[in-house]
Amino acid sequence: MKKLYPLLFVYFLLLGILAACGGSSENQTNEGPSSSENQNEKKTEVTYPVTITDALDNEVTIETKPEKIVSLIPSNTEIVYSLEMGDKVVGVSDYDNFPEEVLEKEKIGGLEINIEKIISLQPDLVLAHESTAQSAGAGLQQLRDSGIVVLIVNDAKNIDEVYDSILMIGSATGELTQAESIVSEMKSLINDIEAKASEISEGDRKTVFVEVSPAPDIVATGANTFMDEMLQVINAKNIVTEEGWAKLDPEAVIERNPDVIITTHGYYTGDAVANVMNRDGWQDMTAVKNKQVVDVDSDMVTRTGPRIAQGVEELAKAVYPELFSK
Repeated sequence: MKKLYPLLFVYFLLLGILAACGGSSENQTNEGPSSSENQNEKKTEVTYPVTITDALDNEVTIETKPEKIVSLIPSNTEIVYSLEMGDKVVGVSDYDNFPEEVLEKEKIGGLEINIEKIISLQPDLVLAHESTAQSAGAGLQQLRDSGIVVLIVNDAKNIDEVYDSILMIGSATGELTQAESIVSEMKSLINDIEAKASEISEGDRKTVFVEVSPAPDIVATGANTFMDEMLQVINAKNIVTEEGWAKLDPEAVIERNPDVIITTHGYYTGDAVANVMNRDGWQDMTAVKNKQVVDVDSDMVTRTGPRIAQGVEELAKAVYPELFSK
């Protein structure tokens, strides 16, 4: 089962790149935060019914605080649990694995969702995702026709849009104050990391290759992805300048000769570090010669939820251990 995950991950990544998105989604609630309010006295109470504009510009009205929630993608699930609403979750996708309690929840499918199963769980709210909303459109409409509220959460392309996702789900679940607290903590950690990384001189700045799917079909983090932004935060240089999640020939990686190689698929594929270190023709690369090949927790750095700030920290430790692992 583990070997299937890289393919599934790439599937979701490509869906995210192809999905239509008009910038970050904005939550619209009748009691939402206002930019004109004093930062120390934000008006964050959610009063139902609440209307939210979702990722596809649907006006979604939630009549009462949800008591039964189904999540169709792991990032949504992690957000709900971070809001301390895990006890309200009655169904999750086949790929959910964090926190550990989700392993005991009812499964509602993977790439194809089980509509009948979801309806049988009688949820008040289904949290869908922009990356799969088009392919699952007919099924989502069937849920709406059954009287179930469906909220499509934005497919975050950068860290700010991860914050949007958290705030949107916070508004929908009546936990906007908690959502704002989580976002504030994430921003604080990322700001601290960025400040520390700014001390790195241009001459000491490292070049990095981030591999999200292994050979023979290498997929890497390219420009204008949230992981590329994470590298910018830690003051590292991405060797992949192609847009999005790029398929690369091994020779292209050799030619660009990164100082550090990060893999994110070790949990699913086995010993990712040994896989990279033993590849034909890679032995003379700087990262391999200096043993600067590090596998990081895939979900922490690729899942667009509340752990993404910790993912930035893990990347910082992997690329600049002398600065961030003290």
